[in-house]
Amino acid sequence: MRSVFLPQTLNELWQILQEEPRSALYAGGTDLLVRMRNGLIHPNQMICLERIEELTGVEDRGEEIFIGPCTTLTKLLESPLVMNHFPILISGLKVLGSPPIRNMGTIGGNIVTASPAGDSLPPLYALRAELELRRRDSSRRVPIREFFKGPGETILKPGEVLTALWLRKCPEFNLHHYEKVGQRKALAIAIVSLAALLKISEGGMVEEVRLAWGSVAPTIVTSAEIEAMLIGNRLSRQVLEKAAPLARAMVRPIDDIRAGADYRRQVSGNLLLRLDTYRRNSENPFLTFS
Repeated sequence: MRSVFLPQTLNELWQILQEEPRSALYAGGTDLLVRMRNGLIHPNQMICLERIEELTGVEDRGEEIFIGPCTTLTKLLESPLVMNHFPILISGLKVLGSPPIRNMGTIGGNIVTASPAGDSLPPLYALRAELELRRRDSSRRVPIREFFKGPGETILKPGEVLTALWLRKCPEFNLHHYEKVGQRKALAIAIVSLAALLKISEGGMVEEVRLAWGSVAPTIVTSAEIEAMLIGNRLSRQVLEKAAPLARAMVRPIDDIRAGADYRRQVSGNLLLRLDTYRRNSENPFLTFS
């Protein structure tokens, strides 16, 4: 018979993990329960984290924003702190699943699932999120780019739990953009996605840029070379056309049921080209130059 534990504090969680170290952890269960139903995993013990208050909520901590990993995606979409400071994350969460999934699913679950197609991951890479990983007697912070080893694989150690996301405020960026291509306009897993954060001067020059592609490699892809190419130039079609071939060359997509590798390469560059269209259509007065 399967057992389900419902700890209400971290101390209770550590005690359960000590006694039942092979337990499967979950919060909303939107991924775990599907995998169980499909016969992919068969845990005998499960630990639901949703009642642990320390793992939920969004708080302003000065230069950083704390996000509890058991915070639902809907709660994040409703958070004024997230809306005001991280619109790129809002854009990713809006297209993640359906309203019922967002009501149940959590940001921590989306991260720990470690899917290269996860809609929260490219924005979190661009925001340079840090993850707090804790065990009963220790804790560590790691940059999100160091957390993933491959599809479904992370650096979490036995008994270690994701207990916080930390996002540093970045008011210098005045263009936040996330876009994904799927097989339909809604309720679609990303075939390719791109998160882009840019600081553009009043004169129209790119002063800083962070780019992250999803669903085109075993983990999220970034490119210091493309970012360096854009800095010091106007965000124009001409400049992006020079950068797009680099994007197509650096990604490592696969053929699967949703799309072929060649298509994914083409779209990886095309999404970069679309930044010029987004910039021209932006309501930000700094981004209305021609």
